[in-house]
Amino acid sequence: MIRYDYNNERPMIMHIDLNSCFATIEQQARPMLRGRPVAIANRRSEHTCIVTASYEAKKHGASVGMKLSEARKLVPGLIILESDPPKYRYVYRRLMAIMKRYSAHITMKSIDEGIIDFNQATDTIQRRDLRDVGQEIKQSLIDEVGKAMICNVGIAPNRFLAKTAASLNKPDGLDVIDHTSLRSALLSLQLRDLTGIAKHNERRLNAVGIYTPIEFLDADSDTLTRMVFKSVLGTQWHRRLRGWEVDDVVYDMKTVGRQYVLESQNLSKEDILRRLHHLCESVGYRMRSKGRAARGVYVYVRTYNHDYWHRRQMSPLPFYSNQAIYAQAAMLFAQAPITGIREIGVSCYQLETGASDQLSLFGDQLARERQITDAIDEINKRFGERTVHAAHTVGTDTLVRQKVPFGSTRYL
Repeated sequence: MIRYDYNNERPMIMHIDLNSCFATIEQQARPMLRGRPVAIANRRSEHTCIVTASYEAKKHGASVGMKLSEARKLVPGLIILESDPPKYRYVYRRLMAIMKRYSAHITMKSIDEGIIDFNQATDTIQRRDLRDVGQEIKQSLIDEVGKAMICNVGIAPNRFLAKTAASLNKPDGLDVIDHTSLRSALLSLQLRDLTGIAKHNERRLNAVGIYTPIEFLDADSDTLTRMVFKSVLGTQWHRRLRGWEVDDVVYDMKTVGRQYVLESQNLSKEDILRRLHHLCESVGYRMRSKGRAARGVYVYVRTYNHDYWHRRQMSPLPFYSNQAIYAQAAMLFAQAPITGIREIGVSCYQLETGASDQLSLFGDQLARERQITDAIDEINKRFGERTVHAAHTVGTDTLVRQKVPFGSTRYL
């Protein structure tokens, strides 16, 4: 069935998704792991959650977010590895280099997903069948990284449907969704298979009698806007489902933060402060790497009783250094509950650009602080992260390890 309100242009967006990315990379790096159930976690403790599971582990019910203790019961012979970010960053850069051969307009949506917009590729590339290009990218990944590396490729007229196509036949699939195949592709899916539709939005859709992606597709824009999403999101979903592009948007950075699940229930408040200090240094470096200063600090605590405590504070002037971030975070943390702390986090918000120029206006002391901070950042950039760090954080490096970012490639 061809509808005139579907985007009937040639599909020119390709979504590439590395299958079970971190687990597959470990299987590539360690041949003895191939064909065996593997789970990746940021720390090997029973209460830690799985970051990625290999397909061999998924067949037995292992899934992202599952506690290792639960996964061990489900998966016979499960092999658990701690995440190894340098490996994953290497593969991320190799994938990005392969994608850039086809178009200057690429977007890395996460460490394991990328988009190529062929609308801005050369005429020679545009004349090719994009299915052939997809197969060529798959082979390049095998040739340049290793034979264990597999990916899914989806091709469609917009980003949303390209990602949907890339999820249809995992692992190692290649699918195209256009105006002629849109309905048949959606027939095989549930509402929550659609990116952006989780429990809350599913309930909203169910409330007006929409229970399947096809019913979602056939809903009129007015119903989606006025009754379901009650905002312009309804119009965007109406267009998105029909293949029109609404997601080619770059959002400005609003906050920079890090969190840490404590490795023990018996840490003193001073021990927790040292870990908080480590987080502050990481947040400060990330913020400055994007040329930002902040006006606010936010600190939170989660307890084993599932309580959530938080405080925030605004500064009259923008701040820039690790010392300034930690001074405010420590002052806020002093008000936190002392016992039962399970997780801590710190964020900087109300970010401002042109940090170096702004700070130089506020007097010699701030200018000197900026110069020292910039010098330390340059040393750490050249010789390795945390080559220079606060003495107060000595001994925390093996604990507060850098996690692998999923939803953002901002700091890669």
